[in-house]
Amino acid sequence: MSERAGCVRYGIIMAGGSGERFWPVSRKMRPKQLLRLTSATQSMLEESVARLVPIIPPGRIYVVTGEHLVQPIREAGIGIDDANVLAEPCKRNTAGCLLFAAAHLVAKNGGAAEGTSMAVVTADHQIGEPELFRKSVTAALEYAEQDGLLVTHGIVPTRPDTGYGYIQSSGEGHIVKDLTIFRIAAFQEKPNLETAKAYLSEGGYFWNSGMFFWRIDTFLAEMAVAQPEMALVTREIVAAMQRGDSPAVRSLFESLPDISIDYALMEKTKRAAVLRAEYPWDDVGAWPSLDRTREADARGNVAHGDPVLVDCDNCIVYNDGGADAVAVGVVGLKDLVVVVSSDGVLVLPKDRAQDVRAIVAELKARNAPQL
Repeated sequence: MSERAGCVRYGIIMAGGSGERFWPVSRKMRPKQLLRLTSATQSMLEESVARLVPIIPPGRIYVVTGEHLVQPIREAGIGIDDANVLAEPCKRNTAGCLLFAAAHLVAKNGGAAEGTSMAVVTADHQIGEPELFRKSVTAALEYAEQDGLLVTHGIVPTRPDTGYGYIQSSGEGHIVKDLTIFRIAAFQEKPNLETAKAYLSEGGYFWNSGMFFWRIDTFLAEMAVAQPEMALVTREIVAAMQRGDSPAVRSLFESLPDISIDYALMEKTKRAAVLRAEYPWDDVGAWPSLDRTREADARGNVAHGDPVLVDCDNCIVYNDGGADAVAVGVVGLKDLVVVVSSDGVLVLPKDRAQDVRAIVAELKARNAPQL
């Protein structure tokens, strides 16, 4: 089944993350998705919208985020109407985010879930070859619409990474638009190094992309099986939205558990499938990921904002304001990250990049304004 055959497609961009590991550039009111980390001209959220627009019109693309980010996202001019930036009443993880988005669309469509489908994508990943990405989105939607399945994109692993969850495929693949879709045998937690190496050696395992494609009626029906209480609350949220009762929407949404969509649904449903994604992909989870997403100089340095580097090797130097705002000079360093913003400086070895969170935690404890 295609959209032309009766399914109206919507794009949902999840954009509620804080991106603390990109401090001091990422802040509460300017998180990772609003930064130009993978492009010199567009924020990651702008890129997410632009990737969808050729196959889903802007009027049917929604961004779901926290209340405090609605205005910054609207002011960023990402290419969709202000009304399409939706504010979750509170943080309830990805399951809450997607139930809120589905409830909004069902209420908007007069209470009907049938005849609509969702492409759920992320706001903070680097995705190359946009045409191939769009082909993969279309293939996943067609398969989901036709067979009533919950489809995700599985990224072909390029290294034994221990920072991602894995998806184990099952059985023979189905070909849709020259791409292969498998039923899912199991979701695996982030493995240790030996297990990750075994996954790559065995084959049939994919990185979990965190993107989903389904008919809304299928999604809600499977939630009713896996999480009946959450499904009931969602139906009540739809009714409250239809009568314009915002306090009731908030109260009902706050009653939902804080749980990911993987734990709530995807690991429980018998109707999950994974498309083998052939496009380049990167999680862009911490500063060293810029080594994979940005062009390096002859000595392996990645520079942003025109810093001066003298006798440096394999460094990342990010001058957020650019050379006109502040001059940044780095001499004789190797394998370090140096980040300069208008009111913060970060220096650390690449292999300690995850420890930026410890800095943020201490700044929070100090009630520092640089957050």
